[in-house]
Amino acid sequence: MELRQVEYFLAVVEHEGINGAAASLGVAQPTISQALRGLERELGVQLFHRIGRGMVLSAAGRSLVGPSRQILRDVTAVEDLLATSDGALAGRLDVMAFPALAIGPLVDLVTEFRRTHPNVLVRLGELKDEAQAASLIEDGHCEFVVAHLPLDDARLDVLELGEQEYWLVYPPGTDLPEGPVPLADLPDVPMVFVPRGHSVADEIEESIRHAGARPHLAALSDHREARLPLVLAGIGGTLLERSIAEAARDRAVVRRAEPTFARTFGIAFDPDMLSPVGHAFVELVRAHTSKT
Repeated sequence: MELRQVEYFLAVVEHEGINGAAASLGVAQPTISQALRGLERELGVQLFHRIGRGMVLSAAGRSLVGPSRQILRDVTAVEDLLATSDGALAGRLDVMAFPALAIGPLVDLVTEFRRTHPNVLVRLGELKDEAQAASLIEDGHCEFVVAHLPLDDARLDVLELGEQEYWLVYPPGTDLPEGPVPLADLPDVPMVFVPRGHSVADEIEESIRHAGARPHLAALSDHREARLPLVLAGIGGTLLERSIAEAARDRAVVRRAEPTFARTFGIAFDPDMLSPVGHAFVELVRAHTSKT
């Protein structure tokens, strides 16, 4: 197997076909086709199903995606290491975080890591579906995910980073007493929710129903970032991450919920797939969590 074949294979995966891969790499389509056929012959498996002009990964192809991305990550790490004159750690740290968790402890960890290893490039991606955390690591999209716990995958090691609390946020002018608001006594104001199927959203709705409240539904938004603008526009109330809710105090009516709704969150990784940069980051995270 040649590195060029691995690069071509991943390009076809990313662009879902040879045409897009060839355009992105600046090579001729027959060159990529020939490299893929050679790779399949060497491995003795079919990596893609050719359907019309499309390319669909076979089971063998899917199993090769993660290791291929790991190969490119390792090669890049070696190249970056050789490019540094003092042998300092170099490469890339790939982290995908659930949007509400991409602040606080994660920022502190990345800041400290960059201060210690200035030759490492950090890439922070968005984890849209926490249920996909394990597959994203397995497929090589990232080395780490930051998500709410628990994560239902025994293959991953998890280090707890903290707890995310959710507060009630209502449109300006909503009449609410000071202090925490019992979930059983929510005001008669429609609510804005994220559609069911999102783990945190499901638990929030379940907690409200368990308390006996049946608020009217004003809107369902797949876009989490749209919840606060919808509240400020008077569409309805919602539950937001504490940091976001507190930042909106001057524009909305913000109260703690009773009982408190909170979820622990942490950083997950596959210890068998870590790069040298990944190992260094784990050491930093372990040192951080041992102090808290």
